[in-house]
Amino acid sequence: MPDPISWEFAWPYLAAALAGGYLLGSIPFGLLLTRMAGLGDVRQIGSGNIGATNVLRTGRKGLAAATLLLDGGKGAAAVLIAKMWGPDMALVAAFGSVVGHLFPVWLGFKGGKGVATTLGVLLALSLPLGAACCALWLLVAGVFRYSSLAALLSIAAAPVLSWFLLGDLQMVQLTAVLAALVWLRHHENIRRLLKGEESKIGRKKV
Repeated sequence: MPDPISWEFAWPYLAAALAGGYLLGSIPFGLLLTRMAGLGDVRQIGSGNIGATNVLRTGRKGLAAATLLLDGGKGAAAVLIAKMWGPDMALVAAFGSVVGHLFPVWLGFKGGKGVATTLGVLLALSLPLGAACCALWLLVAGVFRYSSLAALLSIAAAPVLSWFLLGDLQMVQLTAVLAALVWLRHHENIRRLLKGEESKIGRKKV
């Protein structure tokens, strides 16, 4: 186990957790995997997003699944590494990893929409909370066939679930901030949902 942190001088540790989480979160797996598969730049197709939903529009379900797992895994890894130094470090790393995915320095701060990474950090922070959010995503996606709607509702539910399942104010605050970021990145999806123009799961975007 790492040496205990002296919280009298905690800021270097917190800065390291934030930076480490950001760097892990900023790895653009969707872009890397599609390029390695010879499919070019995934940002040039569909929605232009680097996440699993847009990777699926290449027709390569395996690549989309790998992108989903890796985007979630990098968020979980950031949290689990930081958690060795304490729960506060894990919360900071969780925030950093989601921000890194949304605004990666390598891509001119134009990243993904943060759903898989957010679910990954939630699973690592609290398995019951993360599992509940994932189950809600699956339920909404299965009923309505809109990936974006499933993402918006499952992430928006996280602060409420954090309070009822954990009773942890810090988790409520973190999940509220993450939900706000994810909703902001989905502003175009929200507009299309309201107009009835959003693409459903399994339907190619034209």
